[in-house]
Amino acid sequence: MEPDEVMLDTEERMEKAVETFHNGLTGLRTGRATPGLVDSIRVDYYGSPTPLKQVATISVPEPQQIVIKPYDQGVAGEIAKAIVASNIGLSPNNDGRLIRLNIPPLSTERRTQLVSRVKELAEEARVAIRNIRRDANKHIDGSEKDKVISEDDAKRYKDDIQELTKKYENKVNDMAESKEKEVMEE
Repeated sequence: MEPDEVMLDTEERMEKAVETFHNGLTGLRTGRATPGLVDSIRVDYYGSPTPLKQVATISVPEPQQIVIKPYDQGVAGEIAKAIVASNIGLSPNNDGRLIRLNIPPLSTERRTQLVSRVKELAEEARVAIRNIRRDANKHIDGSEKDKVISEDDAKRYKDDIQELTKKYENKVNDMAESKEKEVMEE
């Protein structure tokens, strides 16, 4: 692989790692209702597991409530089962047409658990970014060894890879810090 291709690939992979981290954060419960809490739950829709957001409309009419309106009324029971099975700690109220989820306020103990989960997810994302850096550096070392690029070019590419690493680690840190604040505020 050419060094420029390595750089592009590295940046794309780091961007995906940050995106995965962001998606993990949206599923974490804070004191407020957000569609992100439930839209990744998989519902058994006629025999195939389907994301909830593909079988229903998810809305937040109040800060403490999520309303799910299935496109097909017959799947409401399956949606309720999937929510209970997902272990998000919410019990669905199913009236046959709509499913309501009331979000209770978080206890201080639960908030600290969520903050530690945010920290775990952030560390996993940083490790993924560092692994991507390691792979990119191996490619650059291989290119230098095969005399595709000079020693000076290899050093410059490695410096650029380190800059990318810092940039994406800082993104992860900023997102984690903002989510921690959100979780801890009442």
